[in-house]
This record gives sequence, C-alpha cells and structure tokens, in this order.
Amino acid sequence: MRARSIGAAAATALALVAARDLVQKKHALLRNFPVIGHARYLLETIGPELRQYVVTSNEEERPFSRDQRTWIYASSKEENNYFGFGTDVDVEHVQGHAYVKQRTFAGTLPDLHDPQAPLPSAKVLGGPRGRAKAFRPASIVNISAMSFGSLSGAAITALNKGAALAGTMQNTGEGGLSPYHRNGGDLILQIGTSYFGCRNEDGTFNLGKLKDVVAGAPVKAIEIKLSQGAKPGLGGMLPGAKVTPEIAGIRGIPAGKDCASPSRHTAFHDVDSMLDFVELLATETGLPVGIKSAVGEMSFWEELATLMARGDRGVDFVTIDGGEGGTGAAPLIFTDSVSLPFRMGFSRVYGTFAERGLTDDLTFIGSGKLGLPENAAVAFALGVDMINVAREAMLSIGCIQAQKCHTDKCPTGIATQDPWLVRGVDAPSKATRAAVYLRTLRKELLKVSGAVGVAHPALITTTDIEIMNGDYDARTLASVYGYKDGWGELGPELAQEITALLTTGPTPLRKPAG
Repeated sequence: MRARSIGAAAATALALVAARDLVQKKHALLRNFPVIGHARYLLETIGPELRQYVVTSNEEERPFSRDQRTWIYASSKEENNYFGFGTDVDVEHVQGHAYVKQRTFAGTLPDLHDPQAPLPSAKVLGGPRGRAKAFRPASIVNISAMSFGSLSGAAITALNKGAALAGTMQNTGEGGLSPYHRNGGDLILQIGTSYFGCRNEDGTFNLGKLKDVVAGAPVKAIEIKLSQGAKPGLGGMLPGAKVTPEIAGIRGIPAGKDCASPSRHTAFHDVDSMLDFVELLATETGLPVGIKSAVGEMSFWEELATLMARGDRGVDFVTIDGGEGGTGAAPLIFTDSVSLPFRMGFSRVYGTFAERGLTDDLTFIGSGKLGLPENAAVAFALGVDMINVAREAMLSIGCIQAQKCHTDKCPTGIATQDPWLVRGVDAPSKATRAAVYLRTLRKELLKVSGAVGVAHPALITTTDIEIMNGDYDARTLASVYGYKDGWGELGPELAQEITALLTTGPTPLRKPAG
C-alpha cells in the first residue's frame, strides 16, 4: 500500500513537471522533450566534475592538470609527491615543453636537508635606490595578491599564518589590509585604482591614511597595481554577493553592491607622474615601492626604462603578471585573449631594461602559474628574482579547482563569503599545509638548481633550459625569446654574494629592515 502511494506521488510529480515543461517558453528543449530534457541540464551542470575526475588525462586538464594538482596536494600534506613508472608527458612531441639540462659536475651547493629550505632573494629589495627600509627578502617564493573579499577571511588567515611559518611574505591584494592579514606574516601592501584603505570619500588617494596603515602592520614593501593578468586594462570586480558589511567597512564602499574598481589610476596619469608618485611613497614611508602589471603594448615599459636610466627616480621592483593568471573574475575575452602569457610578456619587459643595463638595479617578480617547479625554473632562467603564487597557494589549503570563484559558491569555502561554506576552512591546519607547500617548492627549486650545478635558481641561465619546437627539435630559452649574451643572468657581484650566502653558513629566515 505504501509503495503504491509512493508510486502515485512520483507519477503525479512527473506529470506536473511534464505539464510545466510543455507550457513554459524559456527552454525549447524542454517544450519538445518534457521531463527527459532535464537530463541534458543535469549533465551540463556536472560536466566540469566529470571531465575533472573521469574523462581527461593526467596532463590534459586546464588550468591545472591532475598531475599538477596532485603534486601540490601531496606536497602541502607532506605526503609522497614523487611519481612512479615514468612521465605522462609525450616528451618527444609536446610543443613548448621545457627541459632542464643537468650538469655532470658542480661546485659547492646548499644543504638540501634543512626542513625550512631557506632560499633568500639574490637582490636586496630597495637597496639600489637606497630606500630607508631596504631588505633582502628571506624567500624567493611568496604569496601573490589576493584580497579579502575575493577570498574568505578564513582563507586569508590561513595563508598569512602559513606565510609566517614558512618565512615568506603575503601580498594583501588591492582590497586593503584586513584583520585577517594580521596573523604574523610579513606583508606587501598593494594599492589599486580604488585606493582601498587609503582613500578619501570621493575615491582619491590619501597619503595620511596610507602612512597610518603602514605604521600599524608588518608592511615590508608597497606595490602599485596597474593591471593584473586575469583582467588587464579592466579594473577589479568584486561581485555584490561578496560585499559583506565587513568588507564594505574595510574598503569604504556600499554593502551588497558590485564593487568595480576603475581601470586607471587617478593619482598619476603617465609614466613621469607615476615615478613622482613612487618617489613620494618611498620618501614618506621609507619602504621599497614597485609596480605590478600585465604586459600589452611596450611603449609604457620603454618610457619607464628610459626615465629610470637617468638615475634620479625609479621603481624598486616590477611584478609581471602573465595573461594566464586567474584569481580574478573576468569576462571570457579578458581571461582568454587580453595581455601576453607570462614567458613572452616577461622576456619583452626584461629585455627593455637589459638594453639599458638596468637589470641589477631592480628586482623582477613573476606571477602567473609559477608555483610549479618547471614553470618557476623557466622564469628564473629568464631573469626573475622572485615568484608569487596564488592559485597554487589556494590549492594547498583545499581548493579543488571548482572554478566557481565568481559565484560566491566556492564549495571549499576559500573564494566565498558564505558563512556556511567558509566554516569548512580550518585556518590553523590549512596554514600548516600552505607553509609546507611553500617550503616544498623552495626545496624543489634548490634541487633543480643543484642539478644544473648552481647554488641558487637565479643562477640558472637561458642556455640551461631548452623548449621543444616540434618533433625532435628543441631551442634554448635564449634562442626562443631573443636574449642576448648575459641577459637573464645576475651581475658577477650579485652572483658571488648569493652563492656565498647559501653555501657558507645558515641563512636566517628573516633579515630586519634597515
């Protein structure tokens, strides 16, 4: 009797669904195929999961393949991150794949058994321009710009605590310095076009507020964001669903409404006035000041390098973000087709400064899927001094690449402000995972540089790596990207200094400013 009632109820429900499908006018498929047409929408909904876990090969999926995610997960959990029985890569035929050329003999190399895997920058940030608070970054791997708002407070807390444990720095992102950034990790304060945290009511820049923020937090440097790889030339967008009263208070904006940052700055309008702004911030705070940008047309970089060659003004660091960057929500045309990929964009910018003999006078930072050892090694060979990791850091604290960052429905609670979802992030344990991942990446880079026979990744050259160019042919990085002799390499004094620092004694996790 009960079964008959359940059957009747189910039949009634199906009849109602069928009737609704037949009369609705929104979906032609459902009007023509009532009830069974819903199967198509179900499959479409779970399509990403099917491809992620069932259909694609270990090396096929994007933006991060299954092998890449597996390596990050295993590394962050201190599990076995080795791979057995050979590579999944079709090594002779994959166009663009990078191969590192190991050396048979090497000089003195760093100790690979230190669990902290200390790996400082080869350059003193702000040193060439004599900034009052110049310092040598203790880690060449740091956490990239991700704002509180785009990420949850629990996620920011985990990343900041992880940065403290690993001796790295965390970039605040353009959303301002939140309470979640104050958990022990050193910071790079990012200033975007909306000047969150240091703005007047009309959205213009306020120097006094910036100095107050810097004075009250462990800010080691300031980064002026010109653009980012996910949406270059567009300006940031925080969907209204993520603009909680707390975020609105930190940023000084209305709650519950889309927060669209301008695409351009108002504090300066060209390269000349930008350098004046840089020098103002550096003079008033004593901190190293740099810029972050994706790479499009090159006249900006050419003018910047030309003006810096005079020696009176200049940025202390340049962060180049590749067009493959992806932590920001953006229209598809921007994620797919605006700005150059990292390797191409960075090599053009580096060459612009190299032509004028300036590469030892500033620190180059790379971002855009560089939290994987292969990509990082290529970046260092091209001339990067430090790398920032974003999505890889998110994966280390539990991100599953659901690609729902723009919907406020991130299932792991990392890229959402939904309290029910955020509760899934246990900040203390995730902080440990972030720290272990960061240390593991440093250790992998030490292993790779040791295989090449050098003490530090920045000493890997453009002739130490080759790129596959069709079947059975390869070209060096220097050949692929048009590098001249000596490009991508540290000057002799910097090379000797960092080699001695890594091979003659313990490296401190942090060096006090000054």
